[in-house]
Amino acid sequence: MHIRTHLLACLLSLSFPCVLYAQKEKTAFQVSDGWSADYDVRSDVAIVYGINDAGGHFNERVKSWRDKGYEVHFMTGIAWGQYKDYFMGRFDGNTHWDEGQVTRKGDTIWHGKYVPYIVPTDNFLTYMKSQVKEAIDAGVTAIHLEEPEFWARAGYSSSFKNEWKKFYGTEWRPQHESPDATYLSSKLKYQLYFNALREVFSYVKTYSESKGKRVRCYVPTHSLLNYSSWQIISPEASLANLPGMDGYIAQVWTGTSREPVFFNGTSRERVFENAFLEYGSMVSMTAPTGRKIFFLTDPIEDRPKTWDDYKRNYQATYTAQLLYPTVADYEVMPWPPRIYRGKFKLENSEERQPISPAYATQMQVMVNTLNDMPLSTNKVSGSQGINVLVGNSMMFHRFPTHDNYDDPYLSNFYGMAMPLLKRGIPVGTVHMENLSNPNALKDTRVLIMSYANMKPTDAAVHNHLVSWVNNGGVLVYYGRDDDPFQKVTEWWNTGSRKLAAPSLDLFLKLGVAESEGIFKIGKGMVYHMQCDPKELVMKTNGDTAFIRQVGEGYSFSGGGKLQFKNNFVLHRGPYMIAAVLDENDPAPLKIQSSVIDLFDPSLPVLTNALVQPGQQRVYYKIPAHKKNESPAVYATAARVTEEKKSPRRFSFIARSPANTQNIMRIRLPSKPHTTRVQLATASLPVTKQEWDEKSHTLLLGFENHSEGVEVNIEW
Repeated sequence: MHIRTHLLACLLSLSFPCVLYAQKEKTAFQVSDGWSADYDVRSDVAIVYGINDAGGHFNERVKSWRDKGYEVHFMTGIAWGQYKDYFMGRFDGNTHWDEGQVTRKGDTIWHGKYVPYIVPTDNFLTYMKSQVKEAIDAGVTAIHLEEPEFWARAGYSSSFKNEWKKFYGTEWRPQHESPDATYLSSKLKYQLYFNALREVFSYVKTYSESKGKRVRCYVPTHSLLNYSSWQIISPEASLANLPGMDGYIAQVWTGTSREPVFFNGTSRERVFENAFLEYGSMVSMTAPTGRKIFFLTDPIEDRPKTWDDYKRNYQATYTAQLLYPTVADYEVMPWPPRIYRGKFKLENSEERQPISPAYATQMQVMVNTLNDMPLSTNKVSGSQGINVLVGNSMMFHRFPTHDNYDDPYLSNFYGMAMPLLKRGIPVGTVHMENLSNPNALKDTRVLIMSYANMKPTDAAVHNHLVSWVNNGGVLVYYGRDDDPFQKVTEWWNTGSRKLAAPSLDLFLKLGVAESEGIFKIGKGMVYHMQCDPKELVMKTNGDTAFIRQVGEGYSFSGGGKLQFKNNFVLHRGPYMIAAVLDENDPAPLKIQSSVIDLFDPSLPVLTNALVQPGQQRVYYKIPAHKKNESPAVYATAARVTEEKKSPRRFSFIARSPANTQNIMRIRLPSKPHTTRVQLATASLPVTKQEWDEKSHTLLLGFENHSEGVEVNIEW
């Protein structure tokens, strides 16, 4: 990570202490196994998973990665994990099977064999403290407690009933009996994991400081959109302000983003679009607070699919993450052994095969690009400043359903986002929980919202919105306000307030009528439409009026005319990120400059590249050649270190997993006359050596070795 990139990180995150570890912890991967040459990815951080995973021997596993030069973190699940010693009575002499999450049918929800999803009781938190203590004693510098998850369909165990009584002071109520009971159950699930993380992180800080260390705390978590879609409840945005919380890993990958969504009357997988919105929701959740965030991608995924499927969707999610230029820290992959040693099918074949040399090379080019990816103040192409309001209570509406009201595939959210995104508008999200932060709505011109899929946490939400509208914001409200959760016992219908729906409090404060209409309020404007957002995407051409209204509001706000197009383009330093949308204009995007295609394992130089609808690409932009220009590695399937440059010579060390093929495109002042590739003192065969005069680049290929290959080039 270059010094200028580190300084830009400081400027973009002024509210978060900018310390030296940020420079050496740009990329990471999570792994349960000890080090091995065939998955030695060469990121900055190895996040070693689980005290009891991979046969135990945690200290040895940590040491194996540290000895190879990695910073070492620790990750384990806060809602599940290899905790058989706890459940089977070996930790405190008592079994704890009653602490599993249980459905209405009395079934425990399992993550794996002997691994239930957990109700986080005081006993369990005592056990978790013993886990993180062991990790701190082993010398890790950060703790990641991943996936604080309580299933919406759970909430029937004796442990949960006990927690209900402790929290509410009343007898437990089955969540399926009423919207009120569902809402109360969901709020408790949310609070249980908030409290669990607060308590364990507090212990991490206190214990590590007693040892003279400062161990950081992160929460790797799915996005609010995914948890809402999958009917899981998690603290999400509330954690950003938790004392002792240092940041997140945004767990977005093919498995989360392939969840079908509706658009133009049809539901299907839309992986790029979904990933773009998922990463965006994670950025909006953390950006106002300045907390650190890593973006995750996965070259494969948990479900068995084909290599072709994995590659196609890896490219989609990888591109989506890069379209957020204020994030430049990445978890480049989870579980490297699964990728490098796993076997999966090819399309139209039943035979399982290991990763192909070509895909392994392409993947390593993409991973090493992340090592170099800079922060940027550039914006993705398109009309800026249109956002959708979201909130944690989205997770409270998903299960069980009541009064036959349904929200298929979370369409009451996607109905507000997909019509814009599919027209090339980089729509974002704003988290309701962050509205008290002055930065939350700073760049928003048009805010779209509904209470069909969420409810406001308190009356202050409306105070912030009213102030923003009066100062020139345009609010677009869609909703019939007839879902069963409108009438749950909450602040808008208790005490002195006797309102049938929370939106009525907002309209009263805005001074607008309850009926449909367009209203000028202060310097701003309000559109009120009595239509649920799901209707905009579940019907063919159901979004026509919506698009017109957003366009009118955007123009009123000073944003000009909405730019409709079929692509997104972003420039980040020497990189160009491009995505072309399908279900739109069928024309390809033309790249009329000299670039290297980083999704092609042969790293070709292209001068008139085309990106077709439904495709994504990341390019390295080749600058015009200058006389006596310094040599540089533009693209590589290995991590390059120890560069040495002189007027006629360039040398470096290239490291990457063993048994894979490296390919590099290297800028040189002139055509080389000597290229030596060595492992220690032994020469290695060169598999590719081609000079491109126009770009002044050398295409060089050889076999990777994790211990490092020395390359010497003379011209």
